[in-house]
Amino acid sequence: MLDTKQQFEHVIGICRSLFAKKLKDYGASWRILRPQSVTDQILIKAKRIRSIEEKGVSLIDEGIMPEFIAIVNYGIIGLIQLELGFSDTVDLNEEQVLTLYDKHMTQTKELMFAKNHDYDEAWRSMRVSSYTDLILTKIYRTKQIEENNGHTIVSEGVDANYMDMINYSLFGLIKLEYPDTKD
Repeated sequence: MLDTKQQFEHVIGICRSLFAKKLKDYGASWRILRPQSVTDQILIKAKRIRSIEEKGVSLIDEGIMPEFIAIVNYGIIGLIQLELGFSDTVDLNEEQVLTLYDKHMTQTKELMFAKNHDYDEAWRSMRVSSYTDLILTKIYRTKQIEENNGHTIVSEGVDANYMDMINYSLFGLIKLEYPDTKD
């Protein structure tokens, strides 16, 4: 049985591998996306997961795992866009993008390990559908913060919400990848 850290590294590796392959196919074409557009892309993915969970069937021959992977990768894109701002051109090469991916994934993972310590792995007792609902909640919070031009009174910002969406997706991926993990 792999421990939590190994399970996270495994599913992060799956996400990063797909991200790197798409980067070779498309370059950093996503650099033109404004953060609000990234949030909307994550919304589409989360709504598809919820639809599949509710209907119990998918007409497209893909389950919810690819959608959780997409949320992870769009979340990282969102963090990069928040850091650099969007661009009118593809202004980053593959090496620069993967360095930024790793930087933001490391920060997100460190946040998760700190929270995981404090919450004593409570996520393991949750249902995958709860991760979906929490991601959707974080999306709507993010959209509200974006509507407020990034200003909050007492709440965390868009970056913290992206990190939480990434981590909830990683939880979902672990639960799907290791279904025999005891709660």
